[in-house]
Amino acid sequence: MADPTPVIDDLCAESDELDRLVAGLREDGWRLPTPAPGWTVAHQIAHLAWTDRSALLAVTDADGFQKLVEAALAAPYSFVDEGAEEGARAEPAELLARWREDRAALADALRAAPAGARFPWYGPPMSAASMATARLMETWAHGLDIADALGVVRPPTDRLRHVAWLGVRTRDFAYAVHQLTPPAEPFRVELTAPGGEDRWVYGPEDAAQSVTGPALDFCLLVTQRAHRSDLALTAHGPDADRWLDIAQAFAGPPGGGREPESGREPESGRESKAGRESKAGREPGTGREPEAGSELQGEAAP
Repeated sequence: MADPTPVIDDLCAESDELDRLVAGLREDGWRLPTPAPGWTVAHQIAHLAWTDRSALLAVTDADGFQKLVEAALAAPYSFVDEGAEEGARAEPAELLARWREDRAALADALRAAPAGARFPWYGPPMSAASMATARLMETWAHGLDIADALGVVRPPTDRLRHVAWLGVRTRDFAYAVHQLTPPAEPFRVELTAPGGEDRWVYGPEDAAQSVTGPALDFCLLVTQRAHRSDLALTAHGPDADRWLDIAQAFAGPPGGGREPESGREPESGRESKAGRESKAGREPGTGREPEAGSELQGEAAP
């Protein structure tokens, strides 16, 4: 059974880094549009606060969380946007304070959770480690949206290993949500970690099909923050190639993804969009995943 402490620590670090990015914004900064249509910086933080609060209820008040599930079922295609819209109406100082309070309470609750406990969620029940992993994935992805709006660069960190692991774990879900039969055999996934010195490897060494490339590009792909043709990922095998077209590390219907910026098909060895944009002083392209409040189950990354 995975110890949730490392991923909870990384979730807190990811949230704190994003907090520092928005804490000093003036009112007009909070109203800047982000790549998510109709969402400002305030909407992005309001969504994170809303989802952290939902996760806190799931861990500490199952009956209270059930009421949220019922509300979601009553408005399955709008409840996420409605929650963000309501939160975004608050004054920035109030919104920031609410997010800080709820995310700190969630981290404390996850640390205090009994070993082996599982909590209700919008998808399958989740362990403390899986809840923290999903929250980190979403915090990172929405942080990219905010950084893009502000025109700042957030260098990738080793915390991306949790996002990458979740992307690998959700392979079969991506096939299923597109009404495709998942491959019977696992893939080998070999990713170059930020910094270029380490590799993150998943799946059997003798797998017939594989995916290789930068970990950042893989994380951008599975959170649908960039189009595959703008990334330096290589698939070996037809099923692995198909996966890169449909991958998503979040629950809900198939995401629409981002439009390609390069206008070219993937080329093995081509510099990634992330690398090109970092050199240009911009954060890699971002977006918002559909039904972002309902991430999939997953344990902590190894």
